Amino acid sequence: MVAKKTPGTATAAKTPVPKARLAAAAGPGELAVRPGEDPWTPQEVEEARTELQADAERLSEEITSTERALAGLMRDSGDGAGDDQADTGTKNITRESEMALAANAREMLIQTERALGKLDAGTYGLCENCGNPIGKARMQAFPRATLCVECKQKQERRY
Repeated sequence: MVAKKTPGTATAAKTPVPKARLAAAAGPGELAVRPGEDPWTPQEVEEARTELQADAERLSEEITSTERALAGLMRDSGDGAGDDQADTGTKNITRESEMALAANAREMLIQTERALGKLDAGTYGLCENCGNPIGKARMQAFPRATLCVECKQKQERRY
């Protein structure tokens, strides 16, 4: 059976780059904004950078602390002599909770570092899906945002 081409798939590579992606080469003072929004000022860009850097430091410290706690839990998990089932269950839940917190902090750190890289590259505030500006207000409220509201809503509907 041969796969049938759907309209638009063959021409996708020939489609011009969206205007928002052309702004990718813009300097930090010329970051993408939605129509009607004021452009980013150097002070606002610096505030976003400072907030992201502070988040990265905080998350790194949180990961280190959580990993130390996990190491202690793992070390103590072998010493279960005399524990009843409730004690063992509590230890397991505590360990799994710490592991989930560490994984979440690692993911947020990756997102934060990615946002800092985009800020340096001048692509901060561009949707990774459609290439349109995410919106200055959204980026200020959630500096790690990678999708515009429309694409985020589509993504959430899929899950």
